[in-house]
Amino acid sequence: MPLSGVADLVGRVLVDRYRLVAPIGAGGSGRVYVAEDVRLRRRVAVKVLHAALADDAGFLRRFRAEAQHAASLHHPNVMAVYDWGQDTVPFMVLELLTGGSVRGMLDAGHRLTPSQAAYVGRQVAAALSYAHTRGLVHRDIKPANLLFDEHAIVRVADFGLARALAEASWTEPAGTVVGTTRYGAPEQASGVALDARADLYSLALVLVECVTGTVPELADSPFGTLARRGQVPITAPPELGALGPVIERAGRPDPDERYPDAATMGDALATAARQLPPPGSLTLVGLGAALEDPHPTRTGRSGQLFDQDAEPTVATGVVDAETMDALLVDGAPRRRRSGRAVPFVVAALVVAVLVAAAVLVARSAGGSTVDAPQLVGLDEAAAATEASAAGVLLEITRRDSDDPKGLVIAQDPSPGSWLSERGTVRVVVSRGPQPVPIPDVAGQPEADAVATLEQARFAVVTQHRNDENVRAGLAIGTDPPVGTQQTPETEVTLVVSTGPAPVLVPNVAGDAYDVAAARLQSSGFTVERVDEFSTTVEKDKVIRTAPAGGERVARGSQITVVVSKGPELVKVPNFRNDTLEQAQQKLAASGLVGDFQNYLPDRVVRAQEPEPGTDVPRGSKVTLVFIRSS
Repeated sequence: MPLSGVADLVGRVLVDRYRLVAPIGAGGSGRVYVAEDVRLRRRVAVKVLHAALADDAGFLRRFRAEAQHAASLHHPNVMAVYDWGQDTVPFMVLELLTGGSVRGMLDAGHRLTPSQAAYVGRQVAAALSYAHTRGLVHRDIKPANLLFDEHAIVRVADFGLARALAEASWTEPAGTVVGTTRYGAPEQASGVALDARADLYSLALVLVECVTGTVPELADSPFGTLARRGQVPITAPPELGALGPVIERAGRPDPDERYPDAATMGDALATAARQLPPPGSLTLVGLGAALEDPHPTRTGRSGQLFDQDAEPTVATGVVDAETMDALLVDGAPRRRRSGRAVPFVVAALVVAVLVAAAVLVARSAGGSTVDAPQLVGLDEAAAATEASAAGVLLEITRRDSDDPKGLVIAQDPSPGSWLSERGTVRVVVSRGPQPVPIPDVAGQPEADAVATLEQARFAVVTQHRNDENVRAGLAIGTDPPVGTQQTPETEVTLVVSTGPAPVLVPNVAGDAYDVAAARLQSSGFTVERVDEFSTTVEKDKVIRTAPAGGERVARGSQITVVVSKGPELVKVPNFRNDTLEQAQQKLAASGLVGDFQNYLPDRVVRAQEPEPGTDVPRGSKVTLVFIRSS
């Protein structure tokens, strides 16, 4: 698997806390290691990103924000994010899942039945639904990001990372699109903002591959693939059975024709699952020998906390070639070394034996020796106790750092190294991070203000409120206020204006227009007059306003005032000598209502009230008297 320029860092300790034990996966953006958290004494997974990203300030800012967002997700189907940081390269610390990935299962030749695919899909949909409702779109759903714990529970990994990479100035060496185009939705090629429905499209592609072993609608190039998917919907192969309709709806080119959200797609998968036999047990590929520490006594150091590097540590164990070759990358075993490597391995073993023998002789000749204890991660008092129990002395140097005050953040020599009894172990104890002033962001657009505070290494929480003097979208200030000294990572509230508070529209219905206009203008509104007829409101009085009185709208808004013209007047036609049919036509044309008296089929109108030519309100009644025609 290509490593995208990420060096092998096995044995190194990132930020004097995470010791990288063995690689377990690699991709275009970086490499994943099994690691040991030396402070909490637990195994974790560490994703080390490409070194070129460390020089991209925009990426680091976005990466930090996305990592914090991802760390806030707590769901049984979302991989937990424990920590993030930078130690010449940016990295994320994740929970270690030992069941392997869907990618590893497929690479090992284990396809899923439709029932098993529905089982996996429902859990992924649940994770997506949880994240989407919190404003986080994954953007890179693929088999390598779907991992299993030891109980075959699915966890979705890398939430937020694809977005941070997409906005970075760095591009991968091969020039590929950030985010796996192989599983990309067609809208990814258009440059529009991706929403939750893009993740559902990618999930549909993954489920097809789980059952059939192939990804639908692939072309010769990444962009050709996206263009093709924009024209052709996913057609579910017959092997998918009851899953077919779910796949085809989620795989339509137009996002508006897909499921509206992940919860709805999850319900559809549950319905399909009820039509399928119960799923059998999944064949997990696991991490294999990668969980074994090939250097159990070695702890790497950055070399930046002490004035001089410590003496090199002598390894006390040898990892045989069989164990090293068993390390897995994305669930696939590495190829065995050829027989031509055997002489070199034998020679290395001979040298190791000679070195070990020389060290043993030195130990017996030089008096009693002890192993340096593990002190990094302990507080100062606990480290002193541990050193006393091990029979060594402490030399303490204090440094400012982002770690809690009083915590041992480095030591020399490293744990497991030999030194003479009553020898000295130098340790660096954190004085805690130095406080820094909160910068002045008043008047900056919200995005710029957030970036300024994040560059000062504060955790930003945004709060919106009305302000009579600050335009909407601009920063009003911060809490704590500008200039206040705070330690990095302290939560700072950014207060952003939503503009002046909405103003109550006065109720002017029934007022004369001039009076109503004056009241509205004094409240800060502009006025537009519209006249219409009314049979209920006196002429030149206000019928209503839009928006209506009692509503709250933005100051300066235009209020439409509807003013009565009084009733609409029409002239009464002459109905004399008209038949009933003729009279009805004239009434309809004039907007009048007829009152017919003495009507028979052979009669015509001989009298009417009101008289012809009289002005009456539209809708008035006209009495028509019929007599026999002569």
